[in-house]
Amino acid sequence: MEEWRRRYPLFRRVLFVLDGTGPAGVENRTRALHAAVGLLAHFPYDVPVLAVPLADLLQHGPSAPVWRPVHDPDQRVPWTGPGHRQT
Repeated sequence: MEEWRRRYPLFRRVLFVLDGTGPAGVENRTRALHAAVGLLAHFPYDVPVLAVPLADLLQHGPSAPVWRPVHDPDQRVPWTGPGHRQT
């Protein structure tokens, strides 16, 4: 087993803050994350991957339901909630 897996046996969630591209760029990056989330399929558990535009984070705060699960970017959830696909 890799050393990092011994130290970090469970990822709670992966959060991405997106900025610098405007609304269309945020949508493109979110779709790219959606396509890449399949790379986590080898984990034996579900790893929530959430993204948020920096503007939404600054306007509403990190605990607000502004985070987009990359598997369903039309949904908005708080980062502390489930907001991810259950396996």
